[in-house]
Amino acid sequence: MSPLHRRRLLKLSGGLALGLSTPSLAEVVNADWSGDVAILRQAWETMHPGVYRYSAPSEVSERLDGLARAWAAPGTFRQRFLALTRVTASLKCGHTYPSPYNSGEATVARMYPDRALVPFLFRWIDGRIVVIRDDSGAGLFPRGTVITAIDGVATHELLARLVPLARADGSNLGKRISLMEVRGEDRYETFDIHLPLVLPLKETAAFTLAHGGVVRAGLQTLADRQARFSASRAVAKDANPWTLDKGADGVHRLTMPSWALYESRFDWQAWLAAAMDDLSGDGARGLVVDLRGNEGGQDCGNVILGRLIDRPLALSRDQRWTRYRKAPDALKPYLSTWDRGFLDWGDDAVASAERPGFYRLTRYDDDGETSLIRPEGRRFSGKVAVLCDASNSSATFGFDQTVKDNGLATLVGQTTGGNRRGINGGAFFFLKLPASGLEVDLPLIASFPRTPQPDAAIAPDIAVAISAADIARGRDVQMEAATRFVLSRT
Repeated sequence: MSPLHRRRLLKLSGGLALGLSTPSLAEVVNADWSGDVAILRQAWETMHPGVYRYSAPSEVSERLDGLARAWAAPGTFRQRFLALTRVTASLKCGHTYPSPYNSGEATVARMYPDRALVPFLFRWIDGRIVVIRDDSGAGLFPRGTVITAIDGVATHELLARLVPLARADGSNLGKRISLMEVRGEDRYETFDIHLPLVLPLKETAAFTLAHGGVVRAGLQTLADRQARFSASRAVAKDANPWTLDKGADGVHRLTMPSWALYESRFDWQAWLAAAMDDLSGDGARGLVVDLRGNEGGQDCGNVILGRLIDRPLALSRDQRWTRYRKAPDALKPYLSTWDRGFLDWGDDAVASAERPGFYRLTRYDDDGETSLIRPEGRRFSGKVAVLCDASNSSATFGFDQTVKDNGLATLVGQTTGGNRRGINGGAFFFLKLPASGLEVDLPLIASFPRTPQPDAAIAPDIAVAISAADIARGRDVQMEAATRFVLSRT
């Protein structure tokens, strides 16, 4: 089974939210939305497999009680959305959040009602914003510019306010910070949605620079942001999203910004198999697989693994569990997905005394073959480096873990996303909350390790930090480190 990538899940929100009016954010909403909280509560209590992974039932119930009170009292849309986001983020699940990708147009419009987006792309380094692309149109923020405050609020304080709103597995702070960067990789940037919740902005803002100067700049709309959407992310859905560079130094560099190819007719398996087989035919000195910014998708990495082994490799997959066999009838009107089979697992969900309250899911990986990678094509025996970062949190997290645990490649870069205690995902419902028009992604499968694991992600074998000076000079120090490794004799 391939853990599913949240950015490419089918947009199945239908017309539910389209009939909603779109009031200004200052307009008070008097409608009682607490009935939506009752729906969310039932879904979590009966179906969410990781709802109690990091929280006790009493804690989850108390948070939902608070949300119900907040949604029954008068409040703005922004206040209510903030209250929901705090509750979903508190589950510490990287796949549970109110998603604009699976919401209606009216709901997305309510998330982005103002000209309130910062006019640049950036990364967080040591609690400061470092510009990676200036979109001001006036050269106000050259690449490498360090910003220390927005409208007088220190950036480290803003980050502290934003981190508790980010979806991530367990205590993975790096993943939360990564989500609060704006790198031009998402149609809907997490930072763009959440910054106005903690720092209301409109039309213009004052940006304090590291040298003490202040630049006042106009802000952007969602349309402005998406007009300059990263070319690497905006490829046609049936086109090849990957690139292979055969360097003059003998190093092949395979860049894979996404593995989310569910709806694509691109024959990625054949292309990737040929690219891997060519490593030996071309006499490549080494391979760098660049997975930075790649949250996951399909198990594309298995094609790579098949060329790195000389005997069958049993993947150390965690056991998979679900909380239900059949979805409650009362919830079905609010559930949509791409596979109606998720409504009733039938005999594929087996009750077990090993984990009371759960069903062992056998639909995908109990055939003795699914979790086994066999040697395929030409084996490549040269050095392999995998560039990883906090984005790697689903299928890419599993790939990173496999190559490291089996010594098949060296991880270079930054600590991954995900969590060694297991993650929730694999299959989803999109839970439509009718009164509010909001949608909350509901993962259906939880993985649990067979032995106790730390609340942590996977550290790289070679850690490489990025500095503002590197960004200003346009240096890719992580790729440089990976190249040095594959060309070294040791």
